[in-house]
Amino acid sequence: MIEQIYAMARGGQSSSGSATILTLLPFILIFFIFYFLMIRPQAKRQKETRVMLDSLKKGDKILTMGGIFGTIVGFKENENIVILKIDQNTKIEILRTSISKLIGHE
Repeated sequence: MIEQIYAMARGGQSSSGSATILTLLPFILIFFIFYFLMIRPQAKRQKETRVMLDSLKKGDKILTMGGIFGTIVGFKENENIVILKIDQNTKIEILRTSISKLIGHE
């Protein structure tokens, strides 16, 4: 009789352990889905943007986040500020981080 009660108690513990894993499984799957569909691609885009911003040089044609097209003519203050030529006699200073796209080289 005692052996049967002991066996039933052990069976109940193992089933509650597997039930806990089955309960957590959807949350684990949701985390992996978010990681592969949202977090990982965003980190990859940030890395590509950082590489593009670090590789900028004089003569590159760029597009700013404000929609301004221009050509880089120089850099200022530890290269955080970019001097951008947008017309023959018009130059503006912008932050390097406000550059959204590299279009080409002149």
